[in-house]
Amino acid sequence: MASSKVFLLTALIALVVSQAVASDPSPLQDFCVADKDSPVRVNGFPCKDAKDVNVDDFFLAANLDKPMDTTKSKVGSNVTLINVMKLAGLNTLGISMARIDYAPKGQNPPHTHPRATEILTVLEGSLYVGFVTSNQANKENKLFTKTLKKGDVFVFPEGLIHFQYNPSYEKPAVAIAALSSQNPGAITVANAVFGSNPQISDDVLAKAFQVDKKAVDWLQAQFWVNNHN
Repeated sequence: MASSKVFLLTALIALVVSQAVASDPSPLQDFCVADKDSPVRVNGFPCKDAKDVNVDDFFLAANLDKPMDTTKSKVGSNVTLINVMKLAGLNTLGISMARIDYAPKGQNPPHTHPRATEILTVLEGSLYVGFVTSNQANKENKLFTKTLKKGDVFVFPEGLIHFQYNPSYEKPAVAIAALSSQNPGAITVANAVFGSNPQISDDVLAKAFQVDKKAVDWLQAQFWVNNHN
């Protein structure tokens, strides 16, 4: 009997801990509209007083039906992210979304979302997509790729490096993505490595990429910007 109680207690603690370390906390009430002006600092945002909440806290005229400008992006894409920073009603709900526009031959370059899994569907055109696994026991990083057409769906697991590329020379592409966090974050690999501020030592990067320091210096001298708005 005592051993059964210990087992049940251990299982309960494990369940509580697993919920505590989840990317986004589970809501404990109907909603928790973000109070971005509160001086309180928490993991996420504190709740606005329920009596001050109104319907517009859950609404955003995002114009996601309209094409977004890809001409100013060096990689030929434009990511329009709708997260808790733009829609306060998303606070504690563990979800966000994005529209991604791709110019012909444009791409959403290799990046990760440290706090979210992503599911993407193609609305127009086609996309070559993929993700790379973390370091495996056999010392390999396996690549999973697929060419998607209109209506297809693909999942990118949380935290893994992934990308999308429009292979067409003539036609743009459009996709919608849903992400399992109110604030998924994005780390664009090239930007983070070569465009950090301050810069990572070229000695470190030359050794890591097994190239001459001149190649690293050239890459760091480029104008690194992200494709999000």
